[in-house]
Amino acid sequence: MPYEQLQFALRNQPAYEVEFDSKKYQVEMEILENTEQYLHVMVAVDDGSLPASILPVTHTFIRNKPVSGI
Repeated sequence: MPYEQLQFALRNQPAYEVEFDSKKYQVEMEILENTEQYLHVMVAVDDGSLPASILPVTHTFIRNKPVSGI
């Protein structure tokens, strides 16, 4: 996902529901770091059950910000 699209998604819809193989999942995104060079983002997914809600599957990634031209 391009940086601008990711930034828009994080601002406007940091949590949403998806359906996969007839099961519904809650997806949440959160900015962990916002530096001049990059965004560090966490994504957490759970199926709504109590165990999964307490300890969701998580993943983090870093998206570099666009380099401004000189």
